[in-house]
Amino acid sequence: MHRLFVAIDLPESVKDAIKSICGAIPDARWVDMRQLHLTLRFIGEVDDATFESIKSTLAEIAEPRFSLNLSGVGCFPSKHAPRVLWVGIDDNEVLARLADKVEQILVQKNGIEPERKKFSPHITIARFRERSPSGVADYLARNSSFSTETFPVDAFYLYSSKLTPKGAEHRREAVYPLKNIQD
Repeated sequence: MHRLFVAIDLPESVKDAIKSICGAIPDARWVDMRQLHLTLRFIGEVDDATFESIKSTLAEIAEPRFSLNLSGVGCFPSKHAPRVLWVGIDDNEVLARLADKVEQILVQKNGIEPERKKFSPHITIARFRERSPSGVADYLARNSSFSTETFPVDAFYLYSSKLTPKGAEHRREAVYPLKNIQD
């Protein structure tokens, strides 16, 4: 079995910017900076045949390269009972279209159950075990104007994820280059 997700990687300079705002919430479990990514679609557990099919059919996606900018911080489901702390992403039409095409390929060509939640692009930076962690409201206020440099996105990736006692270990399984505008 393979536990899979589709994602966009972040450049080291962007990870460094995010690292600069991590900390100062005692109840947070901060994501390992090497694991930071933008999830286009979490797939979950699939068998070997479905894994190979997904790996192959994702290559059919043809979208142009684009740029992203990260800005703001927030949490899911609410700031009163946060479970996940995230960095936001400025609206981007190409990103939304890419996520939609990934969803279509997975559902229509690979039989994956449709995603129930609307695509909400974000970078998860911390998780909470406690229902009312201290310091979250102050953290959100202090970092509300956080933003990064604009960075190019020239590929997306299929990852496998292995859960271990120390957290998830991600492995890149396939690379899908985005196209030059003139391609």
